[in-house]
Order: sequence, then structure tokens, then C-alpha cells
Amino acid sequence: MVHGQGTGSSPVSPWATCAPGDSGEEVAGTGEGSAGERQCGAVVTTWALEPDHLGSSPRPRQHEGQLRASLSPVKECKGPDALTRPLLAASLAGALGSSFLSGYSLSVVNAPAPHIKAFYRESWERRRGYPIDPDGLTLLWSVTVSIFAIGGLVGTLMVKMIGKVLGRKHTLLVNNGFAISAALLMSCSLQAKAFEMLIVGRFIMGIDAGIALSVLPMYLGEISPKEIRGSLGQVTAIFICIGVFTGQLLGLPELLGVESTWPYLFGVIVVPAIVQLVSLPFLPESPRYLLFEKHDEVGAVKAFQTFLGKADVSREMEEILAESYMQRNIRLVSVLELLRAPSVRWQIVTVVITMACYQLCGLNAIWFYTNSIFGKAGIPPEKIPYITLSTGGIEILAATFSGLVIERLGRRPLIIGGFGLMALFFGILTITLTLQDCAPWIPYLSIVCILAIIASFCSGPGGIPFILTAEVFEQSQKPAAFIVAGTINWLSNFAVGLLFPFIQKSLDTYCFLVFAAICITGAMYFYFILPETKNRTYAEISQAFTKRDHAYPLKGKNDSAVTDDKTKGKPEPDSSSTLDGYDKNRIV
Repeated sequence: MVHGQGTGSSPVSPWATCAPGDSGEEVAGTGEGSAGERQCGAVVTTWALEPDHLGSSPRPRQHEGQLRASLSPVKECKGPDALTRPLLAASLAGALGSSFLSGYSLSVVNAPAPHIKAFYRESWERRRGYPIDPDGLTLLWSVTVSIFAIGGLVGTLMVKMIGKVLGRKHTLLVNNGFAISAALLMSCSLQAKAFEMLIVGRFIMGIDAGIALSVLPMYLGEISPKEIRGSLGQVTAIFICIGVFTGQLLGLPELLGVESTWPYLFGVIVVPAIVQLVSLPFLPESPRYLLFEKHDEVGAVKAFQTFLGKADVSREMEEILAESYMQRNIRLVSVLELLRAPSVRWQIVTVVITMACYQLCGLNAIWFYTNSIFGKAGIPPEKIPYITLSTGGIEILAATFSGLVIERLGRRPLIIGGFGLMALFFGILTITLTLQDCAPWIPYLSIVCILAIIASFCSGPGGIPFILTAEVFEQSQKPAAFIVAGTINWLSNFAVGLLFPFIQKSLDTYCFLVFAAICITGAMYFYFILPETKNRTYAEISQAFTKRDHAYPLKGKNDSAVTDDKTKGKPEPDSSSTLDGYDKNRIV
């Protein structure tokens, strides 16, 4: 056992070290069970050798020495929960080469669509000797757009396999290979006169997005202190919005949205990928991944010290060690095991509903009506692309606002309020579109409703689904959970693209009432079921759901590892009593 003792201070941990500038003197311990001491001013920290938290054998003295040696003083941040430069650099570098490219790939095909279709017609006629029929051209274009979602689904299914071997950081780095190869294929398609290169490139870019939108939220959630975990998690949504806006901006005719330069729109993808490749290697791996999956306690301590900008990482280490003690014999679960586990039933339902509402809430329908509504308001057609940029700007502002207030308001108010406001404005928009010919000012009211719907979406529902998926599952369940969430995300995306034209044709402007009903359903579910996760540890969030599940914690398939202690005559400690002892005595 490890007991912290100090003069007039609360118990401290073996990971507590002298702050920079303090004079510290290390006193050697005596004997196997004795405690060594490190004196920091008036405070004396003691430690003793203890059993390995990830196994049952005692940790060798040499390993303990390495652990203490790794705790060299680093620059302290001004506050315990301040956003340090390494955290900021990791979030920016990770998002630039990941979620930014996902958002950019969603919008970049819109502006050059007429030129790409002309390229398809020309290539088809040159090869076949006769022009392509309109239905065939529509099919080719639909495949070009929708195959991005199919690639996203494939990438999502690859996450667990790649992430287990490479970890969070190196998976993001390797993922840039998909982005660069896709960019080369798409940018060279016109010169090679092969439209198949563009379609294959879109598929590969979808794989990149599927991997990125699963691994990046995991990485940001695991490196962040719980006090700013939501704000850093919102970086994923902010950079998706920035990517969408950049695609709209570069697609203007004055930039790259003309017939001779549209392939360069896809070549731009290389730039963020290279920036991530040269910046992210200098930042540490996720400390939770190092501890839970690589059993590298020394590396986890060093990673925490780098990200948090302080030498004393005792609180963070104690939090994740309390969780690791309960999961020490549990391997990464499979998707099938996760779906069958009664202990995570409500977590799975919550993630499924969150991701389904994220795609089915009707934002894609808004883009379908934007140009016609702007035209009804009297805006000249040649000016509409510039006005459309305002929607991208609203997305960025709303997502940034959400990131600034999410740690004050919490996740629940933002996602419930966001869906509630979307339902309200969908109802008003249905009325204004039905009556838009009755008065000249009604189309302007429709524009206000469109901007309000976009702002409501980006202020909560646009980013919180990724944060919740990273927060509501334990470490051994996260890869499988992100596969489930990503599968629902991309299948819903594909379903919207496939079914919306038929819904719009059948219901016309009343189709927004369908999306309003989806938003209301989601808001009600989150109001009655979703617990607040703000400023909670992963263990506390898991316990909040467990109270609702009325089930035992999830166990892996490797039951022999779980029963090893019993066969050796060592009783299995109860997880609740472990937490109680940890809370009372600050002992892990």
C-alpha cells in the first residue's frame, strides 16, 4: 500500500514531486517494505513498493526507481486546470489533419459540381462513342457523393484493429497516408482523363474520415483533464465547421472553383495532412492508452506531465489507476460482447440515438433548400455562393461558442436545447416556406430560420455526440463503442442521402416536420435518460449509468484471467469497496 504523509498537508501520492524551484532532497528507503522520502520544503512525501496495479506481482525496485526518475520537474502551469501549450498543440494538430479534412471533403464537391459533371460527360463520350444519358450521369454523380459515407463506414470498422496495434497518436499519423493518396488520385483525375480516379479517391477519403472521427475524439478525451475535457472535445466539431467553410471559400470562382483549376481543390487536402505528419510526432501518446493497453506506467506519467505542464500528476494518476484496478484483468471487448453486455445497455442506446439524431435531424435538408430560398429573397443567382459563406461562418461561431460554455453549462443543456431549438425553427420554416409568396418579407424570415437552425445544431448536437461517445464508456469498451457509433453515423448519413429526395418529392416543404419530430424525440430522450458528464471522471460516469442499468460491470471473455486470483487463494476485490477505500484514504 502507498501512504502519503506530510507536515500539515493532505495525503499525497508516489507521483507527487517537488515543484520547480523548491529544494528537494531524496532520502533512501531501508528494506523491502520501508518507505523512501523526498523532501519538498516543509512537506515530506513517502512511498513504498506496492503490487503492480496491472497485475498481482510486486513491482521491482528497479521499475520504481525508473518511475521516480521520470518525474523530473517541468514547467508548472499557473492553474491546475489551465490549457497548456502541449494540450493546445495536440488538439490543433490532431484536428487539422483529421476533422478538418472530414468537413472539407463534405463541402468541396459542391462548388465544382457542374465542372465535374462536364468531365464525366466528356470522358464517357470519348470512351464509348456516344453521350451518357441523364439518368446515368445522375447515378455517377450520386455514387461520387455517397461513396464518401461508404468509405467512412469501412474506416470506422478498421479503428479497433489499427488502434490496438498503433495507439491513438500513431493511428492518426498513419491515417494521413489515406488522405495523401486520395488527394493525389482526385487531383490527377482530370489530367489522366479517368473519372474512376475521382470516385476511388472519394472512397479512400471516406476511410480517412471514418478513422479520424473515431480516433481523434478518443485521443482528445484521454489527454484532457476532466475540467476541460468537453472544451477540448469540441475542437473536433469546430474544425469540421472550419473545413466546411474552407471548402466553400476555395470553391468560389475567383479562387479554384473554375473548370481549369477544380482538381486543385482536392490537392489542397495534402497540406493539412503534411502539417499533422510533421507536428504530431513531437507530442506524447495518450497516457490512458499507455497505462491500460501497453502497461507503461512510466510513459503514462511522462505523458501526463507533458500535457498538463506540471510535475505533480498524482491526482490524474490516482484517478486512472482506480479505474485500471477495477479493469486490470479485462481485455478490449469486441463489438458483439459490448452489444450483449447488460451493464452498458443504456450507454449503447444513448450513443445510437445521439448519432442517429446527429445525421437525421435535417441539417442536410437545409442545404437542399438554401439556394432556392435565397433566390426567393431576391438575391441574384451569381451572388448566392457568397451569401452561402455566411452559413459556414455561423457554423464556426456557434461551434466555438459551444466550446467556450460547455464546461459551465454542461452537455445536457446544450444538446437538449440545441435539438429543441431546431424543432422550433423547423416548424417556423415550414410555415414561412408555405406562405413565402404571400408577402415580400417572408423569404427573409426563412433565411433567418435557416441560420438559426444551423446555429442551434452547431452549438450542441453538432459536437457533443463525439464527446459523449468518448466519455460514457470505460477504457476497455471505447474502441468497440466508437465502431458502433461510427457505424450508426455513416449508415444514417448514407440513408439521408438516399431517402431525402423521395421524402422531399412526397412532402415538399412539409418534410421539415419529419425532422422536427426527430429533434423532439431526441431532446426528450436526453432529458429523461442522459446523465450530466461535466467534470466527472470516467469511473463516476460509468457508475451513473450502472445505477440505471441495474447490472454488474462488464467482464471480458478471458474469464481465466479473472479467476486467477481466486485459484491462488486471493479474493477478488469488490469494485465498490475499492472506490470507497480510494475516496476515504486516497490509497490506490
